[in-house]
Parts: sequence; C-alpha cells; structure tokens
Amino acid sequence: MLFLFSTLQAFITGTVGQGSWSARKALRIIPVLDLKGGEVVRAQQGKRDRYRPIVTPLSQSADVVAVAEGLRGLYPFPTFYIADLDAIEGGTPNNGALARLKAMAEPPELWVDAGIADEKTLAAALAEPWLYPVLGSESQQDEALFRRFRDHPDLILSLDFFDDGFRGPASFLDEPELWPRKVIVMTLAKVGSASGPDFTRLEAIKAKAGSRSVIAAGGVRNEADIRALSSLGITAALVATSLHDGTLTPGHLATLGT
Repeated sequence: MLFLFSTLQAFITGTVGQGSWSARKALRIIPVLDLKGGEVVRAQQGKRDRYRPIVTPLSQSADVVAVAEGLRGLYPFPTFYIADLDAIEGGTPNNGALARLKAMAEPPELWVDAGIADEKTLAAALAEPWLYPVLGSESQQDEALFRRFRDHPDLILSLDFFDDGFRGPASFLDEPELWPRKVIVMTLAKVGSASGPDFTRLEAIKAKAGSRSVIAAGGVRNEADIRALSSLGITAALVATSLHDGTLTPGHLATLGT
C-alpha cells in the first residue's frame, strides 16, 4: 500500500516524469456501451432500474451505432465493451444491436457480457471471431463453465462487486487458477460515479493474477487515473463517463497511446 500511495502522489503532483511514463506499456482504454431496450443507457453505480437512454455531446441519439461512431470521433477505438443488461437480467438479448456494430465500416472487436451461464451459449459465442464473451461472476451458479473453458484465449472473466460485496461463487476469488487470461475487476458501485478506481481491490486482484491481464472497470475519471492504473500493471480500463463528459479528450487519448 505504501508503494501505491507514493505512486499516486507522484502522479498527482507531477513528479513522475514523461520519460518514466513512456517507458511503460500503454494502458488500453476500452469504451463501454451499456445496452437496454436496444439503446445505449448511462450506468449509475450498478442501480440498473435507474439507467436511462444516454444523453451525450458525442451523439444526437442513444442509438448504439451513433454512440459508437461518436466515441470513435474522439479516438479510433478498435474494441468496445458491451453490457447487455436485458440479457444479464434474463430478458431478450440485444442481438440486433450487436449485429449493427458488427456491420460498421470498421467492425470493432466486441467484449460482451450477456449473462451467459450455460455451455451451449458460451461455445456458440466463442465460435464467433469478432466476439469475446465476458462471463460475469454474478451470472454464475458454480465454477463449471470456467473449469471447462478457462484455457480458451478468447474467454474473459468479470469479477463483479456490488455495494453488498462480491457476487458469484466464492471459488472465483479463492481459486485464481480458475481465471482465464483476461480478468475484469468490475466495481459497480463506482460505475458512473467519477469517484476514482478501486485501487485497493485492483492491487489485491493483480497480486493474485500472476501473468494474467487485469482490466479495471468503474470510476476512471481522468488522465491521472489512467497513469496510476498503468503504474500498478493494469492492462486496460473500461471507460464511459469520462469520455462522454469530455474529461478524457482526444489529446489525452492520443498521448496515452490507447
């Protein structure tokens, strides 16, 4: 923790020089598209009943392709993270919206959490070359799917933390050997809050992850947060609010090398 505090302090005060930053591997910024009823909605701390169609200067509507193109107006993002909230809650998946994203002129790589919890659906998703299925811990009853597919290079695990703590089988936290190559640390209480990433939890998960890629989700505010995450060895960050409100500008994104 002393290392984390001193590193964060250095970033905030500007005492970490540009040379030391550029020597590090750039952290990927992956824009988030939360889908509900076929539209992009603005997430608010995991309280899904409060999610409403997004209002953003990047797009004239909440249409998924319009918002994706607006985000690409900031930076040519090659990857988007999709939370299909209808599917996660047991409703009808937003397959039409995904198909429209796939049909874009430069189709993005899609990381999709659609509440997958069975082998047949997961196998079908893994067969799609443009789709990287995200298995949310909140959707799993046990660790059977991870024991079966954990070595697949396209599988992504999301460790989901709500206000009341971790949701999912306890073995996901106790047995990191179950984890695939990419692990998202999803702190939903911080999503849309602009309160900063959950550095303490991220540091703890990174210590367990070994050589796996750890992805931060929730609370990323600005360039200083991105650089601080990189200093911890975090591979990527899922970001929405700071892109839509202009805190992360095209200049920042170009400098960060995302």
